Amino acid sequence: MSTPLNYRHLYYFWVVAKEGGMSRAAARLDMAVQTVSAQVRALEQSLGHSLFKPAGRGIVLTEAGAAAMALADQVFQLGEQIPAAVRDAVTGQGLRLAVGISDGLPKLVVRHLLQPVLHDPRVRLLCHEDEFERLLADLALHRLDAVLSDHPAPPNPNLRLYGHKLGDAPMAWYAPVEVARKCRKPFPECLDELPVLLPTHHAAVRARLDQWFERHHLRPRIAGEFEDSALLAAFGRNGMGAFPASRWSHEELLQDKKVRLLGETPEVVEHFHLITAERRILHPLVQQLVPAGRSPGQSL
Repeated sequence: MSTPLNYRHLYYFWVVAKEGGMSRAAARLDMAVQTVSAQVRALEQSLGHSLFKPAGRGIVLTEAGAAAMALADQVFQLGEQIPAAVRDAVTGQGLRLAVGISDGLPKLVVRHLLQPVLHDPRVRLLCHEDEFERLLADLALHRLDAVLSDHPAPPNPNLRLYGHKLGDAPMAWYAPVEVARKCRKPFPECLDELPVLLPTHHAAVRARLDQWFERHHLRPRIAGEFEDSALLAAFGRNGMGAFPASRWSHEELLQDKKVRLLGETPEVVEHFHLITAERRILHPLVQQLVPAGRSPGQSL
């Protein structure tokens, strides 16, 4: 049986690495240099590897030390969140919800997906946008309460994640009025006459759009490809070309009088998922995001 990790030793090591030396760490901790050094040596002995090595007049992390530091950073960053979390729980002054937003998820849809919790004035919403894989890692480390994505979580034996289907939304095509006026053919053939903006292939819906072009024998001129869907819509609204968007974004897009609907494509559908690190959702706000009556997702 392995010896349990001494978190006091780990903390001293973390401070030394942060401060860049034993003397500065000792000053920060208000301890003798010899005491701090002894604590770090005890950690090295328990791990079986040196964590620092000499460099000039100072010390730097070894490869083992760098690996330990990356995880120690996560441990103590989470620890710094505990006082605020306990205070909020006791006082009832806030309901914190940390949500990861996949960079492939249409931003005009995010508010629609989060709408069930936005009516509560106590909600403190923290949204983090990043690559899908990084968000899943943060979720597994409980830095996030949930992840919203247009992809289901891929099977991964190293991560216990659970998927919950939030819904489907058909796509439609929009264009600035001055661009749409150039159409001589009906939809969807008119897309062959117009410059077209598309999401990049990191968005799950891109493959479905390409397949739809093939079925309709369309060869549009692609004027731009965007990883950020909000940026895609912004360039489209400002005259660069026709662009696809979820029907959940319909009302918001058409509030702009310079934009018109070209046509709908009900056979091209975006799928939206909520991913959690727990099968039985305990967070009250995450519970509200899952459609009523939907059974928990399967382990992924």
